[in-house]
Amino acid sequence: MDKSDCPRCGHTCTSPPPRAVGSGRNVQFANSNRSSELEDKDEKTGLVLCFGEMLIDFVPTLSGYSLADAPSFKKAPGGAPANVSVAVSRLGGHSAFIGKVGDDEFGHMLKGILVHNGVDSSGVRFDTNARTALAFVTLQDDGERSFMFYRNPSADMLLQESELDTDLLRKASIFHYGSISLIAEPCRSTHLAAMKIAKNSGALLSYDPNLRLPLWPSAEEARKGILSIWNEADIIKVSDDEVQFLTSGEDPDNEDVVRQYLWHPGLKLLLITMGQAGCKYYTKTFHGQVPGFKVSAIDATGAGDAFVGGMLSQLVGDTTLYQDEERLREALRFANACGALTTTERGAIPALPDKDTVLRLINVCEKQMPKVPSWQNISQWRVPSRQPSRELLTDYDDA
Repeated sequence: MDKSDCPRCGHTCTSPPPRAVGSGRNVQFANSNRSSELEDKDEKTGLVLCFGEMLIDFVPTLSGYSLADAPSFKKAPGGAPANVSVAVSRLGGHSAFIGKVGDDEFGHMLKGILVHNGVDSSGVRFDTNARTALAFVTLQDDGERSFMFYRNPSADMLLQESELDTDLLRKASIFHYGSISLIAEPCRSTHLAAMKIAKNSGALLSYDPNLRLPLWPSAEEARKGILSIWNEADIIKVSDDEVQFLTSGEDPDNEDVVRQYLWHPGLKLLLITMGQAGCKYYTKTFHGQVPGFKVSAIDATGAGDAFVGGMLSQLVGDTTLYQDEERLREALRFANACGALTTTERGAIPALPDKDTVLRLINVCEKQMPKVPSWQNISQWRVPSRQPSRELLTDYDDA
């Protein structure tokens, strides 16, 4: 933390921004005086700004056990929007994070991890009355997982509009967010206000719903909440499982289903991830599929966030690449490699790769090696200086 920072919020809080109005599928923003926002469009700095939750994941040291039977856990920083901010920074991009954590040891550790990874943390706030959120992860043998959350309420749910860093929002070239911040007030109103400021300032809005059903009151509330801001996004990333959920069981491989249920007139790019099979992409004029990378997956936590970070790190430097199919496919191959590499280590942020590692995986696989490189080889590719320190990430004392 900079010596001039407030010891709790790290930044001087600003006045409340304008509210967003509306509800349901078609949330729209009220008209406002946009002169100051429009002036900032010429001052963009290639910033990917992520909004939402940051928490501690407790990941079992062995796969295939229930939470009750797992012999031990490793603590790892996580939270989808925070993961994306670190992913972008590790890949050499400029990123920032807006969110709230508890004024506790975990909260201060998480802000320290952002700083260590080169993420602008001036938008992080601390809450003295609520704890940092925790999540316990159950790993299956194939690396897939389920979650148990402790957040009733947690600090991330209590972010107020008056705590938003409006200057940071106006500087964003891309504003990325999920749906967990829509579940409860006051964070929902804060989320909508942040979207309004970023959109009016010329940012592309990037949305990854990151469905976590246990956090919502019901499946129907989750579906309604996720879709309530759908039509505001310029870029949307969903998994094939999330497509089935949002379309009430329709086939995610059916293009007509995707166009009918998920496409909206203002959308520029829709991405559907499919694990090791890669991803599908849809634009106004073309669509297709980019194959993934087969690796020995240990933990899928953060793989989707690494994919998003990889994609946004390419898009922020070339905001029209979705209009050129060849350039888009190259960016998506890069994003697929980011996601694949992240599954080869436990935890989300600890597993996020640097750019050199990603490019090496792509280059090795393009040589059509008879055998996919093992994780033992991949781990040697990682650049030590880009990895979080043992002190920050506690690699990691068993819980």
